[in-house]
Amino acid sequence: MLKKFIGILKYSLAAAACIGMVSITAYALDNTCKGYGQGRDVDENNRPVGAEMFNSEMSQYGGYAMFDDNGKIVLTFDQGYENGYTTPILDALKEKDVKAVFFVTGDYVKRNADLVKRMIDEGHVIGNHGMAHASLPNLTRDEAINEIMSLHDYVVNKFGYEMKYFRPPCGEYSEQAVALAQELGYTTMLWSFAYKDWEVNCQPDPAEAFDRVSGAAHGGAIYLLHSVSATNAEILPQVIDCLKEQGYDFCLPEV
Repeated sequence: MLKKFIGILKYSLAAAACIGMVSITAYALDNTCKGYGQGRDVDENNRPVGAEMFNSEMSQYGGYAMFDDNGKIVLTFDQGYENGYTTPILDALKEKDVKAVFFVTGDYVKRNADLVKRMIDEGHVIGNHGMAHASLPNLTRDEAINEIMSLHDYVVNKFGYEMKYFRPPCGEYSEQAVALAQELGYTTMLWSFAYKDWEVNCQPDPAEAFDRVSGAAHGGAIYLLHSVSATNAEILPQVIDCLKEQGYDFCLPEV
């Protein structure tokens, strides 16, 4: 009983120290809520100008929308809810020997433990998309910490897996929120390519989607795809083959 009490006390002190650190540093920063989008403008290397601007502003706080390696692409999926397409997506990734990052919410993890375990077992990265998919700039300090760390702790306890990448729900961020995630041990990862693939009753045409997804390739790209999309599940093997033929390698993030 004494050992258990000491353990709880140590945890409480560590949490208090973390919260105290955040209040002194991150919470002195601007908390204006911004909605991210990579935009349509690209440079001579097809790299979105919006992603470059985000990096220039937020990389000092561990926030990235694109990486520097010109030969690499990071493939990511947002897992808000299960729509039956994660299994074929995982099958395609396994067949093509590609690893990806899956950003999960609390509800997704609790409802789909078998799929999350498969992601981990097959070498993919699990990322934190917020316990309740809440916009951090609209939360209080303690609420924002809980939004990240309650999911973090749940995944540790359930799977023995420690997440280290955070994707702001709805793409809404602030200087303060990105710095907060960093002080909690997270790198914030946005994206340099995304398209309207999340409306399950209005899916993009597969041929048009393939052209758009493959045509957006650029070095250091972070692709955001939604796993609820029937189109994404259908075109993913083709997309992977096409991007490999263009000379790109798929990799996991290293920051």
